[in-house]
Amino acid sequence: MSGLCREVITLQLGHYSNFVGTHWWNLQDASLSYDPETPQGEIQSDVVFREGQTLGGHVTYTPRLIAMDLKGSLRTLRQEGSLYDAGKDTSAVTWEGSLMMHKESPPAKNSFLEDLDKLDKGDILAEADFSSSSQPQCSGSVSVDTVNSRLAQVQKGYRLEGSVKVWSDFLRIHLHPRTISVIHQYNHDGEAHRLEAFGQGEALLQGSVLEELEDKLHFFVEECDYLQGFQVLCDLADGFAGLGSKVTEMLQDTYGGRGILTWGLAPVSHRNSTPMKDLYHLLNCTLGTVHLTNHSSFFCPLTLRGGLGRRPSSPTAFPYLNYDPSLWYHCSSVLALALDALTVPYRLRNNSVPMWQVADTLAVSGRKVVAAYGAVPFPMMHGSSLPDALSACTDALPWKPLSACSEPGDGRCYGQWAMLKGFEGQRLISSLAPGIKPPTPLHSLHSGEDVLASYIRSFYPTAPLALQMVSTPSKLTPPFPQIFSQSLDAQGFLQSQAPPPGLPASAVSSLPVLTSLQSGPALGTWLSELHRGASTFDIRRVAPSFLSQGPEMGDYQEALEQLRLLARCYRDDSGGVMRSSSEEEDDDD
Repeated sequence: MSGLCREVITLQLGHYSNFVGTHWWNLQDASLSYDPETPQGEIQSDVVFREGQTLGGHVTYTPRLIAMDLKGSLRTLRQEGSLYDAGKDTSAVTWEGSLMMHKESPPAKNSFLEDLDKLDKGDILAEADFSSSSQPQCSGSVSVDTVNSRLAQVQKGYRLEGSVKVWSDFLRIHLHPRTISVIHQYNHDGEAHRLEAFGQGEALLQGSVLEELEDKLHFFVEECDYLQGFQVLCDLADGFAGLGSKVTEMLQDTYGGRGILTWGLAPVSHRNSTPMKDLYHLLNCTLGTVHLTNHSSFFCPLTLRGGLGRRPSSPTAFPYLNYDPSLWYHCSSVLALALDALTVPYRLRNNSVPMWQVADTLAVSGRKVVAAYGAVPFPMMHGSSLPDALSACTDALPWKPLSACSEPGDGRCYGQWAMLKGFEGQRLISSLAPGIKPPTPLHSLHSGEDVLASYIRSFYPTAPLALQMVSTPSKLTPPFPQIFSQSLDAQGFLQSQAPPPGLPASAVSSLPVLTSLQSGPALGTWLSELHRGASTFDIRRVAPSFLSQGPEMGDYQEALEQLRLLARCYRDDSGGVMRSSSEEEDDDD
C-alpha cells in the first residue's frame, strides 16, 4: 500500500558535508525518471525533491536543501543558481558619463562542467562522447530528462581527480536560489579568518546568518504537506561542528516532534595539517559529538578515517574499491554510496518507516549515538543467489566500519537496522531442484528477508533486528569516480573471471550496497576513547586560543562529563547487566 509523501528537508553544513552531499544528490538525480510511461520506482523522490516553476513557466525539480559554506567555496557556481535567472537588470544605471569596467576572470571550468553547460544549452556533444547516437537531439532548449539521459551515455570517463577543488566542480544538478548560504565572515582558503574552532561556529548563528537560515527554513517548511523531519550533514572536525550544534538545537526547539537525523562527517585527512590543527580537529569532534547528540533524534558519525583521534589507524579499506583516501572527491563518494542505502527506510514509496521510528528503534535508553557499517559494494557474483553470496561470508560479516568504530565480534548489540540495496536481476532464494539437499541452511529459506535476517542473526543472535531490501541499485553516472576493482562487471556484481590483461574494464554503472546502523557496547569503547583523547591534556595550557570565542571552561568540562556519562550508557557485561559505577570509574582511569 502506497503511503503519504512525508517530506524531508536536508541541511549540509560545511565543505566536506557538501562534498558528500553533492555525490548523494547526483546519485538521486541519476535515478530520476521524467517519463510518465515509466512505472514508479521503489524510492519516492518527492521526499527529498521539490517541484517548482521558473519565471518562464518551465517545471523544475530541485533538492529540498539548505547548504552552508564559507566565502570562496563555490568557484564557478553562482550562489543564486541559474534556473530562475531573469537576466541582467540595467534599470538602476543612471550615470550618463563614461564608465570603466574591471572584471575579474571567472575560474576555469573542468571538462565535465563544460559538457554540462553544452547540454543545458541544447548543444550536441561530439559523437565520440557517446555509446550510442541513435537518440535524436533537437537544437534549442533541452528537457531535464534529455540532459540526464545524455549524461548517462557519456563515455569520456571523466578523470576529475586533478581538477576537483570544491564540491561544485562535480555538481550535476540545478539548485534552488534559496539553497546556498555563504558565510562571509570566514574564508574557505588561506590562513586568515578560518572557521577552525567549535566556539566560532556556535557564535555564528545570530544576526544575518540566523535570519537567512530561518527565512530559508520557513520557505521549504511551508510548502511541505507532511514534513517528517530533517537530515543534517555536518562537518565534525572544524567550526561547523559548533554551528551545527546551534542549528540542530534550533530545529529541536522550533520543530519539536519531527525527526532530526544528524550525520557527523569527517574526512580522512586535511590539507596542510599541523599538530595544533590536529588537536583542534579532535576537540571539535569531541564537542560536536556531545552537542549534536543532545539535539538530534540520533547522531551517526560517518568517516573512512581510522579514528577521530590525533593518531588514527589506517583508513577503512574495501576489497573491491581502489579509492585514494587523501582525495575528498574519492572518500566522499564512498560515504555517499553508503548514505544512499542508509537513508532508504524513510524514502520508500511503499512501506516507508518515518524518521522518528527509525530513531526510536535504535536510540533506546539515552543511547542516541549509532555506528554505521557498509559493504561497498556488496560482494555478489553475477548470476548467483543471495544465499550463495552470504554463504561465502561465513567467517565475518562483509561490511566495514563507516564510523571509525570497529565491531566487537562478540555478538552483543542493542539494536540494528540493515539495508540491502541493488540486487536487481539476481535471485534472493536458492533454486535447487526438488530432492536436492540444501548446501547451507540459508539455501532452504523461502524469502530474501528471511535469508538476510538468518545470516545476520548468526552473528547477532539476541539483538533486535530491523531490515529492508530494495532491488533498485545506486546508479553511477558521470562524474562519479571510477574507483572500482576490475573484478566487478558493469552492474557492480563480481565476475567469474577478470577481463584479460590489456583490455580496459567496463565502467561500473550501478552498485549493490549492504549497510547496517547499530547501537551496541562497541560505541561505549569508541566514546570512551574520544573522551580520553580530549582529557589527557590541559586545554588552557596546550590550546588556550581554542576557548577564546567559547565555550567557557566550565561548559567545556561539562561537555566532557556528558561524554563520559554517554559512554557509560553503552556498557554492560556479557549477560546484559549494567556494571557498577566503581567498575566503570576504574575503566575511566
